[in-house]
Amino acid sequence: MESIVSTGVIGVTLGTQYALISIGFTLIFGIMGVVNFAHGGFYVLGGYFAFSLSHSLGMPYVPAVLLATLATGVLGYVIETLFVEKYVVDHLATMLITLGIYQIMTTGITMAYGAEPVDFKFPISGSLRGGGYYVPYANLIVFAVCAAAISAVYYLVFKTRYGIALRAMADDGPVAKAQGITPARMFPMAFAIATALAGLTGALVTPMLSLEPTSGEGVLGKAFVIVILGGLGSVSGAVLAAFIVGLVEAYTSVYFGGSLGALALFILVMLILLVRPQGLLGTVARKA
Repeated sequence: MESIVSTGVIGVTLGTQYALISIGFTLIFGIMGVVNFAHGGFYVLGGYFAFSLSHSLGMPYVPAVLLATLATGVLGYVIETLFVEKYVVDHLATMLITLGIYQIMTTGITMAYGAEPVDFKFPISGSLRGGGYYVPYANLIVFAVCAAAISAVYYLVFKTRYGIALRAMADDGPVAKAQGITPARMFPMAFAIATALAGLTGALVTPMLSLEPTSGEGVLGKAFVIVILGGLGSVSGAVLAAFIVGLVEAYTSVYFGGSLGALALFILVMLILLVRPQGLLGTVARKA
């Protein structure tokens, strides 16, 4: 029983991490129709920004994480304004642009820090123990921060005028434009929010896992799976799918091993998509 509960805690923690990184990915796709291949790069940048601020400049970990989140958000705003905005209606072009940006990020990080993982550790160790169960403090902290960030994004998207405008752009762009909503003002901020979430995830999670230039590749692949499983463009679907993936990954990895765990996750995703091709909370595309 202790093992089941502890594994469940790990799965829920993974779910919050995956949800945070996937919300940004699906936000960009749902609103702009852009598949952002650079999303994993912003995750890595968030980790390296936090690492540099805390190790090179001696900044405490919490301010380092906040500044890393802000820096990735600002960088995302600039990149969207300078590069993505010009070709936002050309999906193939934006895919190539964001892929190129990811390659530039990876190459730049490798040149600056080397190809090997850096020594970036979570500043708090130890576990909360009681009743035969134990939960690492790091997991609890990451879960709390990710949950708070997810709640903030949910409030922004569903409870504010800005969020209503974003969802209007996602549902019917031409009608939203006719109502006075300007994409040139909405898209850069949406891109910045998404990249800031990726940077926050990287700054929080990489000290618990590993930080190296290619860390974003696995994250991007996981985000793809979650977004497709949840339903393209559905923020709520991405959150639900993230927790499902996190729990399945945790339990199958512990009880069946890493390779069989990945196979079980793939089979589960395929079965769900066979029943609901549009994803868990996605909508069926209307026929013209």
